[in-house]
Amino acid sequence: MKAAPFEYHVPRELHRALDLMAQLEDARVLAGGQSLMPMLNLRLASPRHLVDLNRIAELSGIREEGDAVVFGAMTRQRAIEFSEVVARKLPLFAEAVRSVGHRQTRNRGTIGGSLCHLDPAAELPAACMAMDAILRVQSTRASREIAMRDFPAGFMTPSLQPGEILTGIVLPPWTGRVGTAFLEYARRHGDFAVVSVAVLLELDARAQISRASVTLGGVAAGPVRMAEAERALIGKRLDEAAIAAAARLCGQIEAMGDPFVPAWYRQQLARTLSERALRIALERAVA
Repeated sequence: MKAAPFEYHVPRELHRALDLMAQLEDARVLAGGQSLMPMLNLRLASPRHLVDLNRIAELSGIREEGDAVVFGAMTRQRAIEFSEVVARKLPLFAEAVRSVGHRQTRNRGTIGGSLCHLDPAAELPAACMAMDAILRVQSTRASREIAMRDFPAGFMTPSLQPGEILTGIVLPPWTGRVGTAFLEYARRHGDFAVVSVAVLLELDARAQISRASVTLGGVAAGPVRMAEAERALIGKRLDEAAIAAAARLCGQIEAMGDPFVPAWYRQQLARTLSERALRIALERAVA
């Protein structure tokens, strides 16, 4: 199949893109196109207008703002993969982006496109959820910030208002004695994850866990922070008993099933991958 007819707009400034989104009825923005173009061709999406953001230079780039790292929404995944700033300050994010698709898709795919598409199995939304990302959005009316935990509004549905465009992503690094790990299981290399897990651990001077973040992807309509597992880790030395207890809680998630992967299998993967990721994160924290 081919896409239904649409009008194509190519603004070169952000304010012009915002004007178009405010004025046009039934408009969608085009970022990397790695998800939207197949949906158009299969007619799973049929907007009347397509607003291409690729010529807007101010929406791309990686920079440091104070302690945080800020990504323009149109920053290519390949740029993130090879960024020295990301490798140094956001090791979890650097690890997660290497699991996204193949080199060809990372060459075109953008961080903002992945977040707004919000595929349940996508790696970057899970990593952003794990790191408490702040998303910057704009419209002709106002600018605002959305916490990543509030961004998913439903299955593949971000909490953007009509006319709003995601413009930036703010990631606050974890500092101190920190260990991170990102693992996923997919049927084939480059496929979307059946289940993924993102873990960050911070140890205090007594080698006890002072802060923990555990996020599962692929198990529900969006990435899920496992708050109960995190609480079970805080104040503990991460021995085998603590790892097993936290992983058991991850395996109890109310997972979704589909014709290819039943819910019980996702629960088992969640438990197994969480256990492995916690061990890896601990090893990296004490190294």
